[in-house]
Amino acid sequence: MSFPAEPLHPGLWRASQVGRPHAAVFASGFAELDRVLPGGGWPAGVLTELLLPHPGVGELRLLAPVLAALQRQQQERCLMWFDPPAAPCAWALRSLGLSARQLVLVRAGLAQNAQRVQHVLWALEHALKSGHVGAVLAWLPLRLPADGLRRLQLAAQAHEGPAFLLRGDEAARHASPAPLRLRLAAAAPDQLQVQVLKRRGPPLAQPLLLQLPPVLAARAAARARAGSVVPAALPPLRPLPRPLPQTA
Repeated sequence: MSFPAEPLHPGLWRASQVGRPHAAVFASGFAELDRVLPGGGWPAGVLTELLLPHPGVGELRLLAPVLAALQRQQQERCLMWFDPPAAPCAWALRSLGLSARQLVLVRAGLAQNAQRVQHVLWALEHALKSGHVGAVLAWLPLRLPADGLRRLQLAAQAHEGPAFLLRGDEAARHASPAPLRLRLAAAAPDQLQVQVLKRRGPPLAQPLLLQLPPVLAARAAARARAGSVVPAALPPLRPLPRPLPQTA
């Protein structure tokens, strides 16, 4: 007699099928994306890597629906952003349905590169273990300590919300313990191409094309589609102010 293997352990799945999540999932707000994600949404208890050619391709508009839903449902918990490439703008967050009052920014300060990465990884690991965070977003460099991602994946198992790591798309060449890896790229004004690089299930033959909430006025969007201007995919960010020099 043959018995199905899937009930033996939540981490088992057949290669021809999409794996079942062993923790909660959160709807992404994009039906076509949910259809290809194991469990039908962003997973909790694991790392999700988003690989970008550069910041601002539409990653925040992609994540805004789930982040806004978590803020509404878990008002006692905050969102934590680790080392974002620019400071978020309150009015732009409101336009995405997000509240700056439930957002905590963590920056590594003026430490040297290697030490800065260690500081961010330490803070992120402890945030995942704390049980007080709804979701985390961490902008991490391409080069990380050998055990850095493994420690984060272990810490994420205690986290009851989604954990997103945003890195350069060159990281796709290297292995990662993250069970879910997506490569993002701007396809057109207010459109995002999503390639599923890794999931618990069979690979996708073609990338997805998602329609994002518009950020350009109708006339500017028309000019962008005609190729007369190159649109900024994500205007909500403004450069971080330079720190003042310290005096004795």
